[in-house]
Amino acid sequence: MRDEYDFSDAVPGRFAGNKQQITIRIDAETLAYFRELSGEIGAPYQTLMNLYLTDCAKKKIRLEFK
Repeated sequence: MRDEYDFSDAVPGRFAGNKQQITIRIDAETLAYFRELSGEIGAPYQTLMNLYLTDCAKKKIRLEFK
């Protein structure tokens, strides 16, 4: 590890993309599923949840809510 790093050419938010931090309530079973899946494939569970939601949004999947 270096003693000092040069961030003079850094671009703020370069890797954050167009993401927005929110608070959401998730069922314990659902969260456990994504955490387990995360351990199996080596990706953060938040990333997996975002990928699933993004896929649903792109496919315009709608659930019937009664």
